[in-house]
Amino acid sequence: MHSRRGVAFDATRKRARLDPVLWTAFASSAGPIALVSPWATLAAAGIVAAVLARAGARWLVAAAVLAFAVGAARGYRAMARYERARSATIEAGSWPARCAGRGIVSRSPVALGGAVRVEIEADELHCHEGPPLRGRVTLHVPRDEADPELELARGDTVSVLASLAPPYRFWNDGAGDPRPLSARRGAVLSGGAEDVVVERAGSGLLGAIDRVRAHVRRRIVATFPAETSPMARALVLGEDDLPADDQRAFRRSGLAHLLAVSGMHLVLVVMGIVAALRALLVRVPVVAARFDAARIAAGAGLPVAWIYAEIAGGSGSAVRAAWMCTVALLARALARRTAPWRALGLSVLAMSAVDPLVAFDVSFVLSALATGGLVALARPIEAAMATHLCVRGRSLPVFVARPLATTAAATIACAPVLATMAPELPLSGLVANVVAVPLGEAAALPLCLVHALLVGWPAAESGCAAAASGALLLVRMVARAFTWGALPVPAPTAAELAVFAAAAAWLALGRLRVAFGATFGRLRAALGRPGVVLGLGATALVLLEVVARARGAPRGVLRVTFLDVGQGDSALVDLPDGSAMLVDGGGLVGSPIDVGERAVASVLAARRRSRLAAVVLSHPHPDHYLGLASGLARVQVDSFWDTGQGEDEGAAGAYAELLTDLRRRGAAVLRPADLCGARTIGGAVVEVLAPCPGVVPDRGANDNSFVVRVRFGERAILFTGDAEHDAEAELVERLGARGGLRADVLKVGHHGSRTSTTAPFVAAVDPGVAVISCGVRNRFGHPHPSTLATLADAKVRVLRTDRVGSVVVTTDGRSLDVRTAADE
Repeated sequence: MHSRRGVAFDATRKRARLDPVLWTAFASSAGPIALVSPWATLAAAGIVAAVLARAGARWLVAAAVLAFAVGAARGYRAMARYERARSATIEAGSWPARCAGRGIVSRSPVALGGAVRVEIEADELHCHEGPPLRGRVTLHVPRDEADPELELARGDTVSVLASLAPPYRFWNDGAGDPRPLSARRGAVLSGGAEDVVVERAGSGLLGAIDRVRAHVRRRIVATFPAETSPMARALVLGEDDLPADDQRAFRRSGLAHLLAVSGMHLVLVVMGIVAALRALLVRVPVVAARFDAARIAAGAGLPVAWIYAEIAGGSGSAVRAAWMCTVALLARALARRTAPWRALGLSVLAMSAVDPLVAFDVSFVLSALATGGLVALARPIEAAMATHLCVRGRSLPVFVARPLATTAAATIACAPVLATMAPELPLSGLVANVVAVPLGEAAALPLCLVHALLVGWPAAESGCAAAASGALLLVRMVARAFTWGALPVPAPTAAELAVFAAAAAWLALGRLRVAFGATFGRLRAALGRPGVVLGLGATALVLLEVVARARGAPRGVLRVTFLDVGQGDSALVDLPDGSAMLVDGGGLVGSPIDVGERAVASVLAARRRSRLAAVVLSHPHPDHYLGLASGLARVQVDSFWDTGQGEDEGAAGAYAELLTDLRRRGAAVLRPADLCGARTIGGAVVEVLAPCPGVVPDRGANDNSFVVRVRFGERAILFTGDAEHDAEAELVERLGARGGLRADVLKVGHHGSRTSTTAPFVAAVDPGVAVISCGVRNRFGHPHPSTLATLADAKVRVLRTDRVGSVVVTTDGRSLDVRTAADE
């Protein structure tokens, strides 16, 4: 028999699980996800709705379905509005362009590297002939450390002169739809500012906060050592500007949250200030005698939460925590109580109401999941540790068990999303957090915050900076020491994420009396057991992973994916026996964007590719090879095809480093003399047509590009690298008459330049489809109108990666299927 207290506890727990705010909030934020992963999202939502309905909460199902539909509609509207604005901007002229105009700073400036990223709402921007453009623009304003930093703040009216273009977004098959995130950011143009003039300084609280941020940033740079200054800025201002090695160490050790303005940071700071204010008020006799000091302090903490969230950069995690603090503090100020689940639900619901696409903000999602994990799992895990983890017959000390349980709870909840961001999970973080969290939360964070208040006291400011630097260096030392425990994991598919979500919801509702009917009593009992639910979920994940691997390496077909790598070239060729080869790796010249990581590696991971039979570098130009280093970092390469021209002319830089690394890893480097002619690779016939028998000394790298035709059955696809008129003419003369160039799909040479794709060459190839790999921002004007006209005259269907994203061509040797990322 249960005691009344136990029954009351169960009733409270049931109300928490059926909290209408919580489930409505989750439904509202999940609605827009159905726009990019409809079947997986609807399946997960259907399972949750069925469990809720069987639990007797049909009214809650109706409310959640309505919230889901409204969320999806609002998300669709936001995405459609942005896509229209982006398309209109792209069609306005060639990019990049030199633009002049004016606008209002709309978001808090962020320092990254040697520039400050500023977003403005431009009301008048002249880039081409015609009417001025309007919309959000992201500017990168150079910083001159020798002069006072140009202080920009929200609300400032500025005039700008900048080189702008639509931002890249790398829309590739299987690697996720970039449209929601682009719509959230809202920028239709981005680029480097040549001149920015403040016409009128903005007034108001947000502008004042940005000026405080600029002041704190200057003092950190002035007083912290160079190796800890980026860490201090990350901790206080939320500016992610760490060196690559430090970023990798913190990510692999599971300590990245310590150098981010997480929800936990905000709660600690705000609640610490509230506690200090309460302690002060109770010592004021007049206040203590007439008022409730705790309620007054809680009310005063409301604006503190929002001001600190803005000073810390206004990330999704900070804003969500500010909402949750608002709920908790408001309840305390009104002498009411609120459950953690209700506070979490209200914070998620509020952010979904303000931003319909908030579910695509990774920091928000991780913050919400971590909070849910802490509330639901931390205590059970700690209790399990007390029961099962004993040292010499004694339970683990609380100061060890509690941090371990807290870290485990947050890690378990966030693991599926973390796996989409990196191909490994930081298992060593369970121990690293026990060591590093006290240093970060109890030493580094308060010292960095106090440092910001000591500007008028130079000696104290310098001393505080030194002490904070010591704590930060210790945290970094811990991060570097715990990089060994990363567990490799595949990036979960949309269906696998749906299984995680459905299983988590089922477990949350599992102990309710789910009435499946008398005839299904045993099934009802089984499905209410956590072990059974976990087993079903694990089985579903295994089956879905088998499906993902089968789809990533199809058999019996030739599939070629022309990747969206911006202004460059890259294509993944899936061969009929399940193996694969890669042709070029893209590369953005003069850009900090690593296209190998953003595009090539993400597609290989989505396809579950850990080995490539061959990698073909058509010619040694950076827009074809810069992405190979990071793109191939986690992939075994059997052979690397290289014309050798770059090495013959004295290889240096990234190209030489790539060759050295591939040779060190055991890849056979093959030259034209080894490759010219036809061979069967993976069930397809691969013909190297040029440069044969070797490079032509008096030709440039473009005209010495590898020209490769891949045939399977009756179908063929032709890759031409950057071959220009001379190479095309030689190929037509040598192979055109006997059909040696015939192909169903032509990868247009040199990104559609006017120096390639002559009419005789197109006639000899006679393609039905031509793919042009180019970027929305290229100073060359690719593709050239004359090239497009030549293809139009030949009645060739043209697909451009800058407009439709990746292009996937699949053939079984007879039929030919062509689809684009935009078709999905």
